[in-house]
Amino acid sequence: MTQETKNSILIIGGGLIGLSIAYEFARNNFQVLVLSKNRNESAGFVAAGMLASHAEGLKDELLKFGQESQSLIPKWIKSIEQDSSIKCGLKKCGIVVPFRNKEDLEEFPTYKYGRYLNQEDLQAEINGINSIWKHGLLFEQDGQIDNRRRLMRALERACSLHGVKFQEGSEVQDLIIEKNKITGATVLCATGGLKKIYCEKAILCSGAWSKKIFNKIPVFPVKGQMLSIQGPTNFLKRVIFGPTTYLVPREDGLIVVGATVEKGSKFNPGNTPNGINQLQEGIRSLLPEAINWPQMEHWWGFRPSTPDLQPILGESKIENFFLATGHYRNGVLFSAITSDLLFKLVQNKSLKKIEKRFLEKFSVDRFEI
Repeated sequence: MTQETKNSILIIGGGLIGLSIAYEFARNNFQVLVLSKNRNESAGFVAAGMLASHAEGLKDELLKFGQESQSLIPKWIKSIEQDSSIKCGLKKCGIVVPFRNKEDLEEFPTYKYGRYLNQEDLQAEINGINSIWKHGLLFEQDGQIDNRRRLMRALERACSLHGVKFQEGSEVQDLIIEKNKITGATVLCATGGLKKIYCEKAILCSGAWSKKIFNKIPVFPVKGQMLSIQGPTNFLKRVIFGPTTYLVPREDGLIVVGATVEKGSKFNPGNTPNGINQLQEGIRSLLPEAINWPQMEHWWGFRPSTPDLQPILGESKIENFFLATGHYRNGVLFSAITSDLLFKLVQNKSLKKIEKRFLEKFSVDRFEI
């Protein structure tokens, strides 16, 4: 085994959350090392990039968390774009949630934040929407970002330009803990050798794989399959968020279609006929003519879920070892506030009342571990 010099901040996981936190520390002049087994497997490359606090129907503290993050995102993205010279496709395009009947619409958790659409309005907002949808809610404050093609690459570049070091192909075998304080990690490198990496502080951001590294947290994978279709440019201007399927139009006419929710799949890779059929049925139910548009790509990924579908953020019971995982379906939405909160917490900076409440609500202590 070899040793490396100390790094101020060790980020375990190079997905969207890991990169977001790495960027926050690096642009504030900290030494940062990011360990990742395979960044391309991260949920950040898989998600559709919706910023949908309201269209997702989030409730209670999770809704407030999403709203706070959504308010931070424009300034955060502007900084990333300036540092990376990559436009991230941030767009407040509005999201339409369709309903078959008004009762379901009025029971929707974020009903009061949306603008009511009757069937005529719905058809005016969504060209070609299936006539089975009689009502809708338009959340004009919600939008999207092109996470897969732009944001992830922009973050990688911005991190690199701020001096973040990356070790891709690195699989953490064990955490090095001395007197209940993290001092580093034992890593299996891409070349097959073992190496000890020492740090002052570490943050676990390994998404669906977090439990493999730190067995004490209840994070498990929920597989999602997705595909994309090529539609006419500007045919679809709003995101459509149906009960089982959503359509997210990019500026060039590409439409991201997602996503299956497969809780028992573990880490089984690959697209399946059942998954693709489910997505195609979803397209047909929302926008029938789009079923004939060319399919461009199929892919899949693993969302990091917790038993209560809420993230795990903050301190662990190990000194100087912090947690930022379990973001489930909302890693893109929550990335800005997660990186801001973890930076403040790790550096013992003063927190607002609402920030303290978030950390209390999403603490790992809510689980009996």
